[in-house]
Amino acid sequence: MQDLTSWFALKSIFGVGNGIFKKLIQRFGSPEKVFEASKEELLQIKNIKHSVVSSILKNIVPDKVKKELELFYKTDFKIVTLTDPNYPELLREIPDPPPFLYVYGNLEKASLNIAFIGSRRPTEYGIKTTVRMCKEMSALDFTIVSGMARGIDTKAHQGALLGSGKTVAVLGSGLLNIYPRENRKLFYEIGERGAVISEFPLKTDPEAHNFPRRNRVISGLCFGTVVVEAALKSGSLITASIAADQNREVFAVPGNINSYKSFGAHQLIKQGAKLVTSIKDVLEELPQNFLYEERESVQKKENQNIVPELTEEETEIFNFLSDEPVHADDIALQLSFDTSKLFGILLALELKGAIKKTHGNYFKKR
Repeated sequence: MQDLTSWFALKSIFGVGNGIFKKLIQRFGSPEKVFEASKEELLQIKNIKHSVVSSILKNIVPDKVKKELELFYKTDFKIVTLTDPNYPELLREIPDPPPFLYVYGNLEKASLNIAFIGSRRPTEYGIKTTVRMCKEMSALDFTIVSGMARGIDTKAHQGALLGSGKTVAVLGSGLLNIYPRENRKLFYEIGERGAVISEFPLKTDPEAHNFPRRNRVISGLCFGTVVVEAALKSGSLITASIAADQNREVFAVPGNINSYKSFGAHQLIKQGAKLVTSIKDVLEELPQNFLYEERESVQKKENQNIVPELTEEETEIFNFLSDEPVHADDIALQLSFDTSKLFGILLALELKGAIKKTHGNYFKKR
């Protein structure tokens, strides 16, 4: 087992924020090497303070670090450090990634991560939309990421569990302080089909100032963030803003124009967020070549030659397609399909695993 003492000790130094920690690791390769560095080498790190350098040179392991490690080793949790191959690549790219993550479950090197966030008191419309879309995205082997809070977050995880993919919950508390308490069962279900993660010490309370930090991890893990329902002043809009700052896609589901719970989502759309009425709107904005190559690799099944049961129209389109990609416009022209109707059928065929989208609006048999 990896010796985590130096990781925890470096993180505990006052003034070593996540940004400085990342710079230190990029320069020296590991916390052990950081503690072995000279004063002159440490002072070469941009924005590092002299007081921080002095603390590093003292190389003292505080009692709180020893107690935290002692507690951690009594659990079944894991630690994934910034240099661990399983540390999420997208999260590593943000300016201030957590130096390490506490993990319950398996945090695989997933690349098809999409976040779903929204109101803690959603409408029935918001609940149904979230469950449906997360189930469909999960069926396409996306990993659904959210914060396990009440409302949309909970429904996002539950929708993902209904599909065949994975889900990741990012907590604003420690893993030994499950919040909200009514999601204890969900906590363990997520751990079996994905992971629950936190950057906070094990017994950390769900204090208000933790959640903006939690939100940057949610968006940092993902190519894009979907806001389902949110008021004008809400944590969901903060997360969407962080996602935009991280150069990630922002999506918003339109709602009732008279409902304050949709005012935030509508504001995002006015500001340039992609309007989402189906998962097709999300798929169109993600990096196509990467996206579909990854989906091809993760969706291979032992019996991939078995064609699922299709409707008459689906069968007509399926039989028309071959191993060579065909543009949707050509399909519509050759088979005399209305374009809007055609895309609905193509999406249904994708969800059934019968065809796949290669790039742009080109399709071929799977």
